[in-house]
Parts: sequence; C-alpha cells; structure tokens
Amino acid sequence: MAVFAGFKSKNETVVEGAGRPIIIQGPMPIEAENFAKKLEKVKVEKSGTFVFYKGKLNNYPVIVVKTGKGMENTAAATAVAIEKYNPIAIINQGTSGGHDPSLNVFDIVLGKRVTNIGSLKTEAKNEGVGMDPSQWIPMDLMASEGSGSDPNAEKIRYYEGDKDLLAAANAVKDKYTKGKVVEGTIGSADVWNNEVDRIKWFHDNYGTSVEEMEGAAAAQIAQAYNVPFLGIRVLSNNKTNGGQYNPNTAAANQEYVYEVVKKYIDTIESK
Repeated sequence: MAVFAGFKSKNETVVEGAGRPIIIQGPMPIEAENFAKKLEKVKVEKSGTFVFYKGKLNNYPVIVVKTGKGMENTAAATAVAIEKYNPIAIINQGTSGGHDPSLNVFDIVLGKRVTNIGSLKTEAKNEGVGMDPSQWIPMDLMASEGSGSDPNAEKIRYYEGDKDLLAAANAVKDKYTKGKVVEGTIGSADVWNNEVDRIKWFHDNYGTSVEEMEGAAAAQIAQAYNVPFLGIRVLSNNKTNGGQYNPNTAAANQEYVYEVVKKYIDTIESK
C-alpha cells in the first residue's frame, strides 16, 4: 500500500481515545492527505481500496478517509467506516464545480442539503423521436421498495446537513479568508456536467449551488445509520461565470474544515 511520507501502515481497527471518532472524507489524495498530515499519532489502515488515516486532533480521535472518486466508492467507504469505527459524525469534503453564478472559485458551500442529481427518469419516447434531457424528472429511489413506476418516487430527495455540524462550520467561517462561506445545496452524481445550460437546469430545478461526485452517497448511508453528516465543498471552478480551475482550492478547503472540526470537538466536549 502506498502512503505519503512519514506514515506507517498498521492493520488496527481500534481507535485510540474514549470518544467516538469524527470521520473526514476526501475522494482524491489532494482532497484528503493535507488534512491527514495535520493529525497526531497517525496510523494507517486499508480496507479494500479505501485508506483510513487514524489519529488525534486536540487529543480527540479523528479519521481521514480517502474514499476514491464516485458515488459507489463513497457509499462503500462510508458503510465500512461506520461499521468499523462507530463515528460520532461524518464530514464529506473536497472540491466541486459551481452551479451558482454568484459563487466564485475558492468560495465554500456548506451543505444545508445534499441531493443526488444523477437519479432521473426519462420521458417515454418511441424510436426516432429523439431525447430531451430538459424533460427528465427526479427519481427518489428511497421513496418506495416497489417498482420504479411508483409516482411517489417522482420527486427530489434532499439529505439535510446536521444542525450541530452546520453551527460549528458557521461559527468559524470568518477564519476563512480566501473566499466566502455560504450555506447551499450540493448536487452529486457520477456525471461531470460541462454543458452550461444543463448546469443552469439543475440550478433552477434542484437549487444546486455546486456539483461533485460523492456527497449524496455518503449522506444516504450516514442517514441509514443515523450518523450526523455534513458536506463542505469548495469551488474549484465555475463554468457559469468563467471561473477557471484552481487545484489549490483543495488544500484551502481542508484548512477550513480543520477549523470546523476543532470547533465541533469543543461542542462535543462541552456537552
């Protein structure tokens, strides 16, 4: 297993410390390892393709999970983390593409809600009639255990961000100086949208602020286990206003999430 310099791998599932750990998720190395380097007493464990950096922050157990990209990877990594470590909370963080033209590169969106923008039902059309994505409708796979034709499933499902995690994030937003921090809606799917009209369609119909490829999957699994969850995403680009991609946004977001986690630890320990 390849790990970054200074960390040794050890197959150990017991998290040191009396508290239930906080899980911090990042899809790619650039979105996870900067945060992991901030932890103390780090031990590294691998399960499948998922890498867990287990350590301490202010003497409280924190685990950074490199989930890999995409909804399937993230759902599996979240379930594994919950089953192995019994976390007190999960923060899914990383980069994203802007959907809101009022947001700029380096701005951060706190996921007041997260939604799957890849779960859609198309219109019934015969061969040769063509296709019209603007007429596709949401499909809530959690609405029914029956057939996908259930009309109760033809709606958008939003996963709400945990109020205590949101409060901690808002409490430290003034410490972030590279852009603004706002609450919004994070859209997730195994799709990379580059069509500006399509991006605007999601913004208008789903209220999305940004898009990425992981958050809704993590939120769905966290809800299944009743684990508090929050998505925190920085804009690395925004095609709706010409904002060009900047890879330095990933590190900037982790710096901010680091402050959020410290604040949340204070909240836990004051209870």
